[in-house]
Amino acid sequence: MTLQTTHKLHPGQPFAALRFQRLDGEDLEFGAPGSWQALFVLRGQHCPICKAYLAEIEQRRQGFAELGVSLAAVSADSEAQTRLLVQAARPGFPVLYGMDEATMRGLGLYISQPRSAQETDHVFPEPALFVVNPEGLLHLVDVANAPFLRPDLDRLLGGLRFVIQNQYPIRGTRS
Repeated sequence: MTLQTTHKLHPGQPFAALRFQRLDGEDLEFGAPGSWQALFVLRGQHCPICKAYLAEIEQRRQGFAELGVSLAAVSADSEAQTRLLVQAARPGFPVLYGMDEATMRGLGLYISQPRSAQETDHVFPEPALFVVNPEGLLHLVDVANAPFLRPDLDRLLGGLRFVIQNQYPIRGTRS
């Protein structure tokens, strides 16, 4: 039996800034030093849980803003598919599109094949969350392999509040 492994990013390491396409045509750079940033990785427009989760993030957007945490979400969807997703969830933060498979692999994401052409027309990442601190270091990471495994947003907000207010150290750095 051959054991398959997945590359993973280590907390506390510099996060290599990534550029993603925005619906308004301006690219967004995620991960550069300067401020707290959270990037939610979505499966895409075909996923009803993603639509609901985007709406839940939007409901808590002000709480993230009060902590100085900027938000973005990204998927491997096309621009047209992302427009449909945004129409459904109406988030007030950037929803990015076009993540390629090399980027998914570089982030250590689990990647799924569509079950049929009706689901979607491309491979897609399973959910993940990356939080980068003002020094540009990966502070929090959560990578899942199924659509229903996602951080509880109220717990995440409370945890971020504690981390920021108490300068709580980055955990999980021992490999």
